[in-house]
Amino acid sequence: MSLLERMALAVYGLLMRLLQPWVRRRHRRRGRAEPGYLEHMEQRFGHYPGLEPSSGWVWIHAVSLGETRAAALLLAALREQVPGMRLLLTHGTATGRAEGARLLRPGDLQVWQPWDTPAAVQRFLQQFRPALGVLLETEVWPHWVQGCRAHGVPLYLVNARLNPKSLRAAQRLRCLMRPAYAGLSAVLAQTEADAARLRQLGAVAVQVLGNLKFDLTPDAAQIERGRRWRAALGGRRVVMLASSREGEEALWLQALRQAPSQVQAGWLGTAQDHRSAAGPAAPASHHQDPLWLLVPRHPQRFDAVAALLQQAGLSVFRRSQWPEGLETAQELEASAAARSAQVWLGDSLGEMQAYYAMADLAWLGGSFLPLGGQNLIEAAACGCPVLMGPHTYNFHDAAEQALHCGAALRVPDMAAALPATRHWLDDAAALQRARQGCAALLQQGQGAAQRSAAELRAALASATPSA
Repeated sequence: MSLLERMALAVYGLLMRLLQPWVRRRHRRRGRAEPGYLEHMEQRFGHYPGLEPSSGWVWIHAVSLGETRAAALLLAALREQVPGMRLLLTHGTATGRAEGARLLRPGDLQVWQPWDTPAAVQRFLQQFRPALGVLLETEVWPHWVQGCRAHGVPLYLVNARLNPKSLRAAQRLRCLMRPAYAGLSAVLAQTEADAARLRQLGAVAVQVLGNLKFDLTPDAAQIERGRRWRAALGGRRVVMLASSREGEEALWLQALRQAPSQVQAGWLGTAQDHRSAAGPAAPASHHQDPLWLLVPRHPQRFDAVAALLQQAGLSVFRRSQWPEGLETAQELEASAAARSAQVWLGDSLGEMQAYYAMADLAWLGGSFLPLGGQNLIEAAACGCPVLMGPHTYNFHDAAEQALHCGAALRVPDMAAALPATRHWLDDAAALQRARQGCAALLQQGQGAAQRSAAELRAALASATPSA
């Protein structure tokens, strides 16, 4: 490391220490909406009261929900290839931590990620002395890398991706980030384009092994749950705005209000249009108003989205407020609120596959504003075709593959998504071809989990315990 790079790391370390009070305040504020942020706050700064020092862990860091779901696929393959491995799982968000809790087995451990200061990282590594470290996708922190090198911990970046925007940002901090990427033991990239960008930042031992998320097998219970919800609608079509980000729900409302009358007709009827006091629903025509299913990406926004929809005069049925026992198709059919709603709000965690199974098609959240898009592979795995906006740089290759397979269509904005949606809803053959494209997309991308697990197994076999 050059003198300039050491100076950059020292300045960065000082800044991260000065930010610690802000970090505490930020997590307390978030904890008002998501209490998980208030749990074990001291772990974020390398303090682990009640835990004895230990060693030999396979440390996997999955910062948030999407990375944790990718980690689940990797873990399934890794446990198969390395029986008896001890998992240390870290996260940065409450949603990631909640999802990660489902992956633990007896003897595993879950803690918060250490804040990236020399002292916190040192305490973390001395406490757990991992045999191997695995970072999912983009989580490269300078002091983590330097600390692992000092302790002799092999550190792998797995399912690695780096879009052009992130590359430019990292290059502006080249003196800080180049040693971090160069200090990784190996990088297992999703695509050749990702690998080329990672090499530009100094990463060595880069291999292209594919995207873990293509190995997803949907949960059968969730798929069945979504189909039950759909059956309760008596044939009514369902259009989903999936993993929407802040601002996109307002864009959706604007698109509906500003659509030409010939396009607007049949998108949002009154609640009375769908109300049935009792008995089974009449068969729905293709031109009946569809049910809109909105699933925000971040749980702290659930109430705000509900308020936005209600202020717009829409009738909303919230998943979190279903009466106890309201689960089967027959029970939902008997619920006037469920049957008459114009919008269902998917304000729950861990049910994304059920929502996809319920929907005819989905609009891809994060792609209608310059946010890079959300993961569309899970939708494809559930057989749900996708309409995506122009901004999919976070999942560029997967988006292009989906277009090629016919599992997705790209539109310039939400106004254009309305007629494209109507085309799919009215053309059963076209929608069926799109569903077949979903299956083709999954098939061509599978195998990354086993390949990545094999690399990690080899690294673990040759690793020596940290001192």
